[in-house]
Amino acid sequence: MRAPRSLRALTAIVVAALLATTVGTGAAIFTATHRTIVRLVDERIAAAAGAVAGEAGPRPTPVLPTPVLLRRLAALTRDRDTGDIGALLTDARGVAIGGNVTLRRRLPPGYASLRAGDGIKGLSAGRAYTRSVGDGRMLTMIAETEPFDDYGAARLRIYLIGFGSILLVVAIGLTGFSRLIARRIGAMRATAAAIVEGDLQRRVPTEGDGGPFDAQAEAFNAMLDRIAELMRGIAGVSSDIAHDLRSPLARLRGQLVQLERRAETPALREGLAAAIAQNDDILAMFAAILRIAEVEGGARRAGFADIDLSALAGEVSGMMAPVVEDGGRTLAVAALPPLPVRGDPQLLTQTLINLIGNATRHTPAGTRIVLAGGRRGTSGVLTLSDDGPGIADEDRALALRRFGRLDRSRSTAGHGLGLPLAAAIARLHGGALWLEDAAPGLRVVIEVPLA
Repeated sequence: MRAPRSLRALTAIVVAALLATTVGTGAAIFTATHRTIVRLVDERIAAAAGAVAGEAGPRPTPVLPTPVLLRRLAALTRDRDTGDIGALLTDARGVAIGGNVTLRRRLPPGYASLRAGDGIKGLSAGRAYTRSVGDGRMLTMIAETEPFDDYGAARLRIYLIGFGSILLVVAIGLTGFSRLIARRIGAMRATAAAIVEGDLQRRVPTEGDGGPFDAQAEAFNAMLDRIAELMRGIAGVSSDIAHDLRSPLARLRGQLVQLERRAETPALREGLAAAIAQNDDILAMFAAILRIAEVEGGARRAGFADIDLSALAGEVSGMMAPVVEDGGRTLAVAALPPLPVRGDPQLLTQTLINLIGNATRHTPAGTRIVLAGGRRGTSGVLTLSDDGPGIADEDRALALRRFGRLDRSRSTAGHGLGLPLAAAIARLHGGALWLEDAAPGLRVVIEVPLA
Protein backbone atom coordinates (compact mmCIF):
# COMPACT_ATOMS: atom_id res chain seq x y z
CA MET A 1 0.00 0.00 0.00
CA ARG A 2 1.38 3.38 -1.04
CA ALA A 3 1.82 6.01 1.65
CA PRO A 4 -0.32 9.16 1.21
CA ARG A 5 1.51 11.80 -0.81
CA SER A 6 -0.71 14.83 -0.14
CA LEU A 7 -2.13 16.63 2.87
CA ARG A 8 -5.65 16.07 1.56
CA ALA A 9 -5.12 12.31 1.29
CA LEU A 10 -3.56 12.15 4.76
CA THR A 11 -6.44 14.16 6.25
CA ALA A 12 -8.99 11.90 4.54
CA ILE A 13 -7.27 8.81 5.94
CA VAL A 14 -7.16 10.26 9.47
CA VAL A 15 -10.83 11.30 9.30
CA ALA A 16 -11.86 7.88 7.98
CA ALA A 17 -9.84 6.12 10.69
CA LEU A 18 -11.32 8.30 13.46
CA LEU A 19 -14.81 7.83 12.08
CA ALA A 20 -14.43 4.05 11.79
CA THR A 21 -12.86 3.80 15.25
CA THR A 22 -15.53 5.92 16.94
CA VAL A 23 -18.45 4.23 15.21
CA GLY A 24 -16.94 0.79 15.82
CA THR A 25 -16.34 1.56 19.50
CA GLY A 26 -19.89 2.87 19.94
CA ALA A 27 -21.39 -0.17 18.22
CA ALA A 28 -19.22 -2.55 20.27
CA ILE A 29 -20.19 -0.89 23.58
CA PHE A 30 -23.87 -0.87 22.60
CA THR A 31 -23.76 -4.55 21.63
CA ALA A 32 -21.79 -5.54 24.74
CA THR A 33 -24.24 -3.65 26.99
CA HIS A 34 -27.22 -5.33 25.33
CA ARG A 35 -25.65 -8.77 25.60
CA THR A 36 -24.82 -8.19 29.26
CA ILE A 37 -28.43 -7.23 30.03
CA VAL A 38 -29.70 -10.29 28.16
CA ARG A 39 -27.29 -12.59 30.02
CA LEU A 40 -28.26 -11.20 33.42
CA VAL A 41 -31.97 -11.49 32.61
CA ASP A 42 -31.48 -15.06 31.36
CA GLU A 43 -29.70 -15.98 34.58
CA ARG A 44 -32.52 -14.44 36.63
CA ILE A 45 -35.40 -16.21 34.86
CA ALA A 46 -33.48 -19.51 34.90
CA ALA A 47 -33.03 -19.12 38.67
CA ALA A 48 -36.75 -18.31 39.05
CA ALA A 49 -37.66 -21.42 37.06
CA GLY A 50 -35.37 -23.45 39.32
CA ALA A 51 -37.04 -22.03 42.40
CA VAL A 52 -40.41 -23.24 41.12
CA ALA A 53 -39.57 -26.58 39.51
CA GLY A 54 -36.18 -27.37 41.00
CA GLU A 55 -32.71 -26.69 39.72
CA ALA A 56 -31.98 -28.21 36.30
CA GLY A 57 -28.84 -30.32 36.26
CA PRO A 58 -27.26 -33.53 35.01
CA ARG A 59 -29.53 -35.53 37.28
CA PRO A 60 -33.28 -35.58 36.47
CA THR A 61 -35.32 -33.42 38.82
CA PRO A 62 -38.30 -34.98 40.62
CA VAL A 63 -41.65 -34.43 38.91
CA LEU A 64 -43.75 -32.18 41.15
CA PRO A 65 -47.53 -32.30 41.24
CA THR A 66 -49.39 -29.49 39.55
CA PRO A 67 -50.83 -28.09 42.85
CA VAL A 68 -47.30 -27.75 44.23
CA LEU A 69 -46.16 -25.93 41.11
CA LEU A 70 -49.17 -23.60 41.28
CA ARG A 71 -48.48 -22.78 44.96
CA ARG A 72 -44.86 -21.99 44.18
CA LEU A 73 -45.93 -19.83 41.23
CA ALA A 74 -48.33 -17.93 43.46
CA ALA A 75 -45.60 -17.40 46.06
CA LEU A 76 -43.23 -16.22 43.33
CA THR A 77 -45.64 -13.62 42.00
CA ARG A 78 -46.26 -12.35 45.57
CA ASP A 79 -42.52 -11.96 46.26
CA ARG A 80 -41.54 -8.27 45.99
CA ASP A 81 -38.11 -9.06 44.55
CA THR A 82 -39.60 -11.10 41.74
CA GLY A 83 -42.74 -9.07 41.11
CA ASP A 84 -41.61 -8.11 37.58
CA ILE A 85 -41.20 -11.74 36.53
CA GLY A 86 -44.00 -13.34 34.54
CA ALA A 87 -44.79 -17.04 34.74
CA LEU A 88 -46.89 -19.45 32.72
CA LEU A 89 -47.60 -23.14 33.33
CA THR A 90 -49.17 -25.10 30.46
CA ASP A 91 -50.30 -28.72 30.13
CA ALA A 92 -49.31 -31.15 27.40
CA ARG A 93 -51.84 -29.55 25.01
CA GLY A 94 -50.39 -26.07 25.59
CA VAL A 95 -53.42 -24.91 27.62
CA ALA A 96 -52.57 -22.53 30.44
CA ILE A 97 -53.14 -24.03 33.87
CA GLY A 98 -51.46 -21.34 35.97
CA GLY A 99 -49.36 -18.20 36.02
CA ASN A 100 -49.86 -14.46 35.59
CA VAL A 101 -49.23 -13.99 31.82
CA THR A 102 -50.60 -15.32 28.53
CA LEU A 103 -48.73 -15.81 25.27
CA ARG A 104 -49.96 -15.59 21.70
CA ARG A 105 -47.44 -18.14 20.49
CA ARG A 106 -45.97 -21.33 21.81
CA LEU A 107 -42.32 -20.92 22.74
CA PRO A 108 -39.70 -23.61 22.12
CA PRO A 109 -37.72 -25.01 25.05
CA GLY A 110 -34.78 -22.85 26.09
CA TYR A 111 -34.32 -19.09 25.80
CA ALA A 112 -36.26 -16.87 23.46
CA SER A 113 -36.67 -13.14 22.87
CA LEU A 114 -40.02 -11.42 23.24
CA ARG A 115 -41.38 -8.28 21.59
CA ALA A 116 -44.44 -6.12 22.03
CA GLY A 117 -46.21 -8.21 19.37
CA ASP A 118 -46.27 -11.22 21.71
CA GLY A 119 -49.19 -9.56 23.52
CA ILE A 120 -47.81 -9.42 27.06
CA LYS A 121 -49.24 -6.34 28.70
CA GLY A 122 -46.61 -3.77 29.66
CA LEU A 123 -43.75 -5.62 27.96
CA SER A 124 -42.03 -4.05 24.94
CA ALA A 125 -38.93 -6.30 24.97
CA GLY A 126 -37.97 -9.24 27.13
CA ARG A 127 -36.60 -12.73 27.46
CA ALA A 128 -38.35 -16.04 28.11
CA TYR A 129 -37.04 -19.31 29.47
CA THR A 130 -39.08 -22.44 28.85
CA ARG A 131 -38.42 -25.85 30.41
CA SER A 132 -40.22 -29.10 30.90
CA VAL A 133 -41.55 -29.89 34.39
CA GLY A 134 -42.73 -33.45 33.58
CA ASP A 135 -45.92 -35.05 32.27
CA GLY A 136 -45.78 -32.86 29.15
CA ARG A 137 -46.16 -29.69 31.20
CA MET A 138 -44.03 -26.64 30.29
CA LEU A 139 -42.97 -23.84 32.63
CA THR A 140 -42.14 -20.47 31.07
CA MET A 141 -40.50 -17.62 32.96
CA ILE A 142 -40.50 -14.11 31.44
CA ALA A 143 -38.64 -10.93 32.37
CA GLU A 144 -38.23 -7.56 30.72
CA THR A 145 -34.93 -6.47 29.20
CA GLU A 146 -36.15 -2.86 29.04
CA PRO A 147 -37.06 -1.29 32.39
CA PHE A 148 -39.38 1.13 30.54
CA ASP A 149 -40.86 1.43 27.05
CA ASP A 150 -38.45 2.24 24.20
CA TYR A 151 -35.48 1.89 26.53
CA GLY A 152 -33.39 0.41 23.69
CA ALA A 153 -34.15 3.37 21.44
CA ALA A 154 -33.29 5.78 24.27
CA ARG A 155 -30.03 3.94 24.94
CA LEU A 156 -29.22 4.08 21.21
CA ARG A 157 -29.87 7.83 21.19
CA ILE A 158 -27.56 8.25 24.18
CA TYR A 159 -24.77 6.43 22.34
CA LEU A 160 -25.38 8.36 19.13
CA ILE A 161 -25.32 11.69 20.98
CA GLY A 162 -22.25 10.76 23.03
CA PHE A 163 -20.17 9.36 20.22
CA GLY A 164 -21.61 11.89 17.79
CA SER A 165 -20.30 14.62 20.08
CA ILE A 166 -16.86 13.04 19.92
CA LEU A 167 -17.04 13.00 16.13
CA LEU A 168 -18.24 16.61 16.11
CA VAL A 169 -15.34 17.71 18.31
CA VAL A 170 -12.90 15.80 16.12
CA ALA A 171 -14.44 17.30 12.96
CA ILE A 172 -14.22 20.81 14.41
CA GLY A 173 -10.60 20.21 15.40
CA LEU A 174 -9.69 18.83 11.98
CA THR A 175 -11.47 21.73 10.27
CA GLY A 176 -9.58 24.25 12.38
CA PHE A 177 -6.32 22.42 11.76
CA SER A 178 -6.98 22.28 8.01
CA ARG A 179 -7.82 25.98 7.90
CA LEU A 180 -4.65 26.79 9.82
CA ILE A 181 -2.56 24.77 7.42
CA ALA A 182 -4.41 26.23 4.42
CA ARG A 183 -3.83 29.78 5.72
CA ARG A 184 -0.12 29.24 6.29
CA ILE A 185 0.34 27.45 2.96
CA GLY A 186 -1.73 30.18 1.29
CA ALA A 187 0.62 32.81 2.72
CA MET A 188 3.58 30.90 1.33
CA ARG A 189 1.86 30.50 -2.05
CA ALA A 190 1.01 34.22 -2.16
CA THR A 191 4.63 35.05 -1.41
CA ALA A 192 5.84 32.78 -4.19
CA ALA A 193 3.32 34.33 -6.63
CA ALA A 194 4.45 37.85 -5.67
CA ILE A 195 8.09 36.90 -6.23
CA VAL A 196 7.22 35.41 -9.64
CA GLU A 197 5.54 38.71 -10.53
CA GLY A 198 8.74 40.58 -9.66
CA ASP A 199 8.32 41.56 -6.00
CA LEU A 200 11.60 40.09 -4.81
CA GLN A 201 11.24 41.73 -1.38
CA ARG A 202 8.11 39.76 -0.45
CA ARG A 203 8.53 37.27 2.40
CA VAL A 204 6.36 34.70 4.19
CA PRO A 205 4.79 36.24 7.33
CA THR A 206 5.50 34.65 10.72
CA GLU A 207 3.34 34.48 13.86
CA GLY A 208 6.20 34.79 16.32
CA ASP A 209 5.16 31.69 18.28
CA GLY A 210 8.31 29.74 17.49
CA GLY A 211 6.25 26.80 16.18
CA PRO A 212 7.04 24.53 13.24
CA PHE A 213 5.18 26.78 10.80
CA ASP A 214 7.29 29.76 11.87
CA ALA A 215 10.42 27.64 11.57
CA GLN A 216 9.41 26.63 8.05
CA ALA A 217 8.61 30.25 7.13
CA GLU A 218 11.96 31.44 8.47
CA ALA A 219 13.80 28.74 6.51
CA PHE A 220 11.83 29.66 3.40
CA ASN A 221 12.57 33.37 3.91
CA ALA A 222 16.25 32.64 4.44
CA MET A 223 16.28 30.72 1.17
CA LEU A 224 14.55 33.64 -0.58
CA ASP A 225 17.08 36.07 0.87
CA ARG A 226 19.92 33.94 -0.46
CA ILE A 227 18.29 33.56 -3.88
CA ALA A 228 17.62 37.31 -4.04
CA GLU A 229 21.24 37.99 -3.12
CA LEU A 230 22.48 35.63 -5.84
CA MET A 231 20.07 37.11 -8.38
CA ARG A 232 21.19 40.64 -7.53
CA GLY A 233 24.76 39.52 -7.98
CA ILE A 234 24.07 37.85 -11.33
CA ALA A 235 21.88 40.68 -12.60
CA GLY A 236 24.30 43.23 -11.26
CA VAL A 237 27.17 41.84 -13.32
CA SER A 238 25.50 42.45 -16.67
CA SER A 239 23.81 45.66 -15.50
CA ASP A 240 27.05 47.06 -14.07
CA ILE A 241 28.96 46.20 -17.21
CA ALA A 242 26.26 47.79 -19.37
CA HIS A 243 26.09 50.86 -17.16
CA ASP A 244 29.84 51.32 -16.86
CA LEU A 245 30.52 50.85 -20.58
CA ARG A 246 27.81 53.18 -21.85
CA SER A 247 29.82 56.31 -21.06
CA PRO A 248 33.09 55.23 -22.75
CA LEU A 249 31.13 53.88 -25.71
CA ALA A 250 29.27 57.15 -25.98
CA ARG A 251 32.59 59.02 -25.91
CA LEU A 252 33.97 56.60 -28.50
CA ARG A 253 31.00 57.27 -30.73
CA GLY A 254 31.55 61.00 -30.46
CA GLN A 255 35.18 60.59 -31.43
CA LEU A 256 34.24 58.36 -34.37
CA VAL A 257 31.74 60.95 -35.55
CA GLN A 258 34.40 63.65 -35.39
CA LEU A 259 36.83 61.46 -37.30
CA GLU A 260 34.17 60.71 -39.91
CA ARG A 261 33.60 64.41 -40.48
CA ARG A 262 37.33 64.98 -40.99
CA ALA A 263 37.89 61.88 -43.12
CA GLU A 264 39.67 62.70 -46.35
CA THR A 265 38.65 59.68 -48.43
CA PRO A 266 35.26 58.00 -49.08
CA ALA A 267 36.67 54.62 -48.03
CA LEU A 268 37.72 56.00 -44.67
CA ARG A 269 34.32 57.61 -44.15
CA GLU A 270 32.56 54.31 -44.96
CA GLY A 271 34.77 52.46 -42.48
CA LEU A 272 34.09 55.01 -39.76
CA ALA A 273 30.35 54.90 -40.48
CA ALA A 274 30.39 51.11 -40.10
CA ALA A 275 32.26 51.46 -36.81
CA ILE A 276 29.68 54.01 -35.61
CA ALA A 277 26.87 51.58 -36.55
CA GLN A 278 28.50 48.76 -34.61
CA ASN A 279 29.01 51.11 -31.68
CA ASP A 280 25.31 52.06 -31.82
CA ASP A 281 24.35 48.38 -31.87
CA ILE A 282 26.43 47.76 -28.72
CA LEU A 283 24.85 50.78 -27.03
CA ALA A 284 21.38 49.48 -27.99
CA MET A 285 22.23 46.06 -26.52
CA PHE A 286 23.38 47.62 -23.25
CA ALA A 287 20.23 49.76 -23.17
CA ALA A 288 18.13 46.61 -23.59
CA ILE A 289 20.00 44.88 -20.75
CA LEU A 290 19.34 47.81 -18.44
CA ARG A 291 15.73 47.93 -19.61
CA ILE A 292 15.23 44.26 -18.71
CA ALA A 293 16.79 44.82 -15.29
CA GLU A 294 14.48 47.80 -14.74
CA VAL A 295 11.40 45.82 -15.78
CA GLU A 296 12.29 42.78 -13.67
CA GLY A 297 12.84 45.04 -10.67
CA GLY A 298 9.12 45.85 -10.69
CA ALA A 299 9.55 49.61 -10.15
CA ARG A 300 7.50 50.36 -13.26
CA ARG A 301 4.32 49.10 -11.55
CA ALA A 302 4.00 52.52 -9.96
CA GLY A 303 3.10 53.91 -13.39
CA PHE A 304 0.34 51.40 -14.15
CA ALA A 305 -2.92 52.82 -15.47
CA ASP A 306 -6.22 51.50 -16.87
CA ILE A 307 -5.78 50.98 -20.62
CA ASP A 308 -7.51 49.11 -23.44
CA LEU A 309 -5.01 46.58 -24.76
CA SER A 310 -6.98 46.21 -28.00
CA ALA A 311 -6.88 49.95 -28.70
CA LEU A 312 -3.16 50.03 -27.94
CA ALA A 313 -2.56 47.09 -30.30
CA GLY A 314 -4.54 48.86 -33.02
CA GLU A 315 -2.44 52.02 -32.67
CA VAL A 316 0.86 50.10 -32.77
CA SER A 317 -0.21 48.03 -35.79
CA GLY A 318 -1.24 51.18 -37.65
CA MET A 319 2.13 52.74 -36.89
CA MET A 320 4.12 49.61 -37.85
CA ALA A 321 2.17 48.67 -41.00
CA PRO A 322 4.23 50.93 -43.32
CA VAL A 323 7.49 49.57 -41.87
CA VAL A 324 6.31 45.99 -42.44
CA GLU A 325 5.20 46.76 -46.00
CA ASP A 326 8.52 48.44 -46.80
CA GLY A 327 10.18 45.15 -45.86
CA GLY A 328 8.01 43.24 -48.33
CA ARG A 329 5.65 41.73 -45.74
CA THR A 330 2.01 42.42 -44.90
CA LEU A 331 0.47 43.12 -41.48
CA ALA A 332 -3.20 42.24 -40.92
CA VAL A 333 -5.17 42.99 -37.77
CA ALA A 334 -8.11 40.79 -36.80
CA ALA A 335 -11.14 42.20 -34.98
CA LEU A 336 -10.10 42.75 -31.36
CA PRO A 337 -12.66 42.83 -28.52
CA PRO A 338 -12.15 45.38 -25.72
CA LEU A 339 -9.42 44.16 -23.35
CA PRO A 340 -9.24 46.45 -20.29
CA VAL A 341 -6.01 45.88 -18.33
CA ARG A 342 -3.86 47.62 -15.73
CA GLY A 343 -0.46 48.27 -17.19
CA ASP A 344 2.27 50.53 -18.44
CA PRO A 345 1.30 51.77 -21.94
CA GLN A 346 4.90 52.58 -22.89
CA LEU A 347 6.20 49.13 -22.02
CA LEU A 348 3.30 47.35 -23.74
CA THR A 349 3.80 49.52 -26.81
CA GLN A 350 7.49 48.66 -26.85
CA THR A 351 6.60 44.97 -26.53
CA LEU A 352 4.33 45.02 -29.58
CA ILE A 353 6.86 47.03 -31.60
CA ASN A 354 9.60 44.54 -30.72
CA LEU A 355 7.47 41.54 -31.65
CA ILE A 356 6.34 43.00 -34.97
CA GLY A 357 9.94 44.03 -35.70
CA ASN A 358 11.15 40.49 -34.93
CA ALA A 359 8.51 38.99 -37.23
CA THR A 360 9.59 41.37 -40.00
CA ARG A 361 13.30 40.81 -39.49
CA HIS A 362 13.30 37.01 -39.24
CA THR A 363 10.84 36.07 -42.02
CA PRO A 364 11.29 36.12 -45.79
CA ALA A 365 9.66 38.66 -48.12
CA GLY A 366 6.01 37.90 -48.81
CA THR A 367 5.31 36.70 -45.25
CA ARG A 368 1.87 37.52 -43.86
CA ILE A 369 1.81 38.68 -40.23
CA VAL A 370 -1.50 38.63 -38.33
CA LEU A 371 -2.24 40.38 -35.03
CA ALA A 372 -5.27 38.93 -33.23
CA GLY A 373 -6.65 38.77 -29.71
CA GLY A 374 -9.49 37.78 -27.45
CA ARG A 375 -10.45 36.74 -23.95
CA ARG A 376 -9.42 33.56 -22.15
CA GLY A 377 -11.17 33.31 -18.81
CA THR A 378 -10.13 36.33 -16.76
CA SER A 379 -7.22 37.21 -19.05
CA GLY A 380 -6.76 39.15 -22.25
CA VAL A 381 -4.72 37.44 -24.99
CA LEU A 382 -2.85 38.94 -27.95
CA THR A 383 -1.29 36.71 -30.62
CA LEU A 384 1.12 37.63 -33.39
CA SER A 385 1.31 34.93 -36.04
CA ASP A 386 3.31 34.63 -39.25
CA ASP A 387 3.57 32.03 -41.99
CA GLY A 388 7.37 32.13 -42.08
CA PRO A 389 9.86 29.38 -41.23
CA GLY A 390 8.92 29.37 -37.53
CA ILE A 391 11.00 28.06 -34.64
CA ALA A 392 11.41 24.38 -33.78
CA ASP A 393 9.92 23.31 -30.49
CA GLU A 394 13.30 22.43 -29.00
CA ASP A 395 14.67 25.90 -29.87
CA ARG A 396 11.86 28.02 -28.37
CA ALA A 397 13.34 28.07 -24.86
CA LEU A 398 16.64 29.30 -26.33
CA ALA A 399 14.80 32.08 -28.21
CA LEU A 400 13.30 33.35 -24.93
CA ARG A 401 16.68 33.37 -23.16
CA ARG A 402 18.87 36.46 -22.97
CA PHE A 403 21.26 36.57 -25.93
CA GLY A 404 19.60 33.40 -27.19
CA ARG A 405 19.99 33.50 -30.95
CA LEU A 406 19.33 30.63 -33.34
CA ASP A 407 21.99 29.70 -35.86
CA ARG A 408 19.99 30.94 -38.85
CA SER A 409 19.34 34.33 -37.20
CA ARG A 410 22.98 35.15 -36.49
CA SER A 411 23.37 36.69 -39.92
CA THR A 412 20.57 39.20 -39.23
CA ALA A 413 20.66 42.33 -37.10
CA GLY A 414 19.83 42.02 -33.42
CA HIS A 415 21.30 40.88 -30.17
CA GLY A 416 18.81 38.30 -28.84
CA LEU A 417 17.17 40.52 -26.23
CA GLY A 418 13.85 41.40 -27.89
CA LEU A 419 11.86 38.34 -26.84
CA PRO A 420 13.37 38.20 -23.31
CA LEU A 421 12.43 41.86 -22.82
CA ALA A 422 8.88 41.20 -24.06
CA ALA A 423 8.59 38.20 -21.72
CA ALA A 424 9.83 40.30 -18.77
CA ILE A 425 7.24 42.99 -19.56
CA ALA A 426 4.48 40.34 -19.68
CA ARG A 427 5.57 38.99 -16.29
CA LEU A 428 5.64 42.52 -14.87
CA HIS A 429 1.93 42.76 -15.79
CA GLY A 430 1.15 39.47 -14.03
CA GLY A 431 0.97 37.58 -17.32
CA ALA A 432 3.15 35.42 -19.50
CA LEU A 433 4.57 35.14 -23.01
CA TRP A 434 5.18 31.92 -24.88
CA LEU A 435 5.78 30.62 -28.41
CA GLU A 436 3.56 28.24 -30.37
CA ASP A 437 3.57 26.53 -33.75
CA ALA A 438 1.36 28.48 -36.19
CA ALA A 439 1.54 25.60 -38.73
CA PRO A 440 3.24 27.02 -40.68
CA GLY A 441 5.20 29.74 -38.98
CA LEU A 442 5.43 31.02 -35.45
CA ARG A 443 2.81 32.36 -33.07
CA VAL A 444 3.79 34.57 -30.13
CA VAL A 445 1.16 34.63 -27.37
CA ILE A 446 0.90 37.30 -24.68
CA GLU A 447 -1.58 36.76 -21.82
CA VAL A 448 -2.31 39.56 -19.33
CA PRO A 449 -4.95 39.54 -16.53
CA LEU A 450 -7.99 41.72 -17.26
CA ALA A 451 -8.71 44.63 -14.99
